[in-house]
Amino acid sequence: MTLRVALVGGPMYDHLYEVFEGADVEVVVHADHPTLNRRVAELLSAGEPLDVISTHAKYAPAQSRWLHPLDELVDPAALDELAPRAVSLCRFHGRLWCVPRLIDVRVLWVRDDRVGTVPDTWAELAASPIVFGFPGRESGLFGTFFELVEGAGGHLFDTDGRPCIESDEARAAVDLLCRLAARAPAELPGWHYDDVDAALLDGRLDAAAAWPGAWGRIRRSAIADRLTPHLYPAGPVRRVSYSGCHAWAIPRTTRHLDEAIDLVHRLVGFGAQALDAAGGNICAHQAALRSVRPVDDTDRRRLDITARTIDQAMITYPPLADFPAIEDAGWSAIRDALLGRVDAAGAVAQIQRRAEMVLASHAPDPPRQEPTA
Repeated sequence: MTLRVALVGGPMYDHLYEVFEGADVEVVVHADHPTLNRRVAELLSAGEPLDVISTHAKYAPAQSRWLHPLDELVDPAALDELAPRAVSLCRFHGRLWCVPRLIDVRVLWVRDDRVGTVPDTWAELAASPIVFGFPGRESGLFGTFFELVEGAGGHLFDTDGRPCIESDEARAAVDLLCRLAARAPAELPGWHYDDVDAALLDGRLDAAAAWPGAWGRIRRSAIADRLTPHLYPAGPVRRVSYSGCHAWAIPRTTRHLDEAIDLVHRLVGFGAQALDAAGGNICAHQAALRSVRPVDDTDRRRLDITARTIDQAMITYPPLADFPAIEDAGWSAIRDALLGRVDAAGAVAQIQRRAEMVLASHAPDPPRQEPTA
């Protein structure tokens, strides 16, 4: 009996997968998250057997038609060990569709040998000569746009889950992204998260934000002693960080349900979660996270900043089954603005129209009830 799994890949996530060594597991997909989502959708749509998949709380609603609801399958005692907020983010219409692996929020990393005064706000960053990098495509680009809009007091969706994207805050957000991109490397519109980390570590950037899992790569880099962590920049209204939970789900196509449940329990248990945390991730298992000991003062500082950001600045999207289509339309339009194909107003108008089209034939999903900051 071999379990077939699909995994998110990259330097921030791969250190966990040594837990599969010696296990009867076939890795069917191992890719960045956009590629993973597309490949999993293809496989599950075709009825291909998958037993456990990496997913994300914001994507699980779209995948729920292919997934087992987990409330009756996962041991409640195992869920009790995990951060309640992380578990709540994995629910959609009251049902648990995935079990959280980790919590992501962004930390600003700055080259202190190049930057004298670290900007505390987006306005200060824009007014400085600092070369700042950010993802130029897919979820990373749309997430940065989301942060800028919310930090300025705007919103992408109203309390009923309807898009309210076309606003002054959104136009200003796209304009700011274009100005920051204009002084960054020309390759930025093609960057995913891992590409941003690589550009920071090879000297092409003065500053960039990173997820907690980037710590292992940063710590091992040749410039580790020249990088310092700081709070993510604040907007004119508040400081926010686009956030969420990577998680584990069990597709309905599994042929080994009991064994899949056992694997999920193992992946969110203390041992695997402590291993994930040792690589830099903010694991969902509360005791495993408490067991982490900082390796140095920089690590201690970045853990403190991360905890403060989760407590005070974490924002998440409302749970929408159609969110992936809205995200795709959003990042594509913003990227067109980065490339000079459309202005900020035109990009925002495109996102609004596409979001309205996507949701036109569906009743809005109820907004998430927990606070977002």
